[in-house]
Amino acid sequence: MEHTSHEFLRRVLELPSPPGYEQPVQAAVREWAGSFADEVTTDRHGNVFAVRFPEGRPADAPRVLLAGHCDQIALMVQYVDAEGFLYVQPMGGWDMQVLLGQHLTVWGKGGPVHGVVARRAIHLLKPEERSKVPDFPDVWVDIGAKNKEDAETLVRPGDPVTFALGYRPLRNGLASSPAMDDKVGLWVVMEAVRLLKGRELKAAVYGVSTVAEEIGLRGATTAAYSVDPTVGIAVDVTHATDTPGNDKKSQGEIKCGAGPVLFRGPNINPRVFDLLEETAKAHEVPVQVRGVPRATGTDANAIQISRGGVAAGLIGIPNRYMHSPVEVVHLDDLSNAAKLLAEFCAAVTPEAVWVP
Repeated sequence: MEHTSHEFLRRVLELPSPPGYEQPVQAAVREWAGSFADEVTTDRHGNVFAVRFPEGRPADAPRVLLAGHCDQIALMVQYVDAEGFLYVQPMGGWDMQVLLGQHLTVWGKGGPVHGVVARRAIHLLKPEERSKVPDFPDVWVDIGAKNKEDAETLVRPGDPVTFALGYRPLRNGLASSPAMDDKVGLWVVMEAVRLLKGRELKAAVYGVSTVAEEIGLRGATTAAYSVDPTVGIAVDVTHATDTPGNDKKSQGEIKCGAGPVLFRGPNINPRVFDLLEETAKAHEVPVQVRGVPRATGTDANAIQISRGGVAAGLIGIPNRYMHSPVEVVHLDDLSNAAKLLAEFCAAVTPEAVWVP
């Protein structure tokens, strides 16, 4: 991975981006994309568009939308009790058993506030409570406040809360961080646009850092409507099944480091899949293939059914321990996905047929 691109990855992983609060990451995206895109804009929803235009901007040039969502699962402060403990509700899908005992950050107006999430110690739980997974009203965030008044000098209802952020390299090209889902997709999209700088294009390429995917694919819905793309490809994480206990019969055999995943199924235009696979072979990019027999829970779903329909594709980055503070990906999968997307975009012409 190119050094400055690697630093951009670390930077976005260390910035907060709960749904509706993506501004810190999007500011970093705008700054980075400004060094290679022909145009960088932000819509009223918060989506950031980094665009590469073909020479002369011909009217018949197809439009390719590349989407990676920048938002991460998060929590929201709902209530501060008399003792200064915070009660939260989820934004996105949470596993309570992963959440318990974690270091958190409350992103208040005055800056980040460190906290921990907990419940009563195991010694104090009744036998029937020990085997029960608690619900959100049963746990609290402790920021060390003296009381409600003390807590409210730092936080208020509506403030977002994330895992304590940070990037940690692992052995053999792997790396761990909260919010690999889906800042790696955002990174791949922007890296693909960067790789297209100075190259001759027949299509306009819109790399989009979309918002609010974790609460219903909302950013991709508005971005796809605005761009009105001919082709749209989402980049998101997918479950790696190379760890103990996974059911490969239902999830497929997906390995970290074996290449990005090309999806097939009713959410995917077969001509988009074919060109992605052909491009991967032509440029010796390792890929894996996975079938999904339904609409995917990704931006590809929203893109496909925008306006009169879009030729949609989906690339997955193998990810271990999704929606946890220790998500793990292989950096080579990111670089290979970006290379594949760049070459795909360079191969799109006005003459291409996308009708299945």
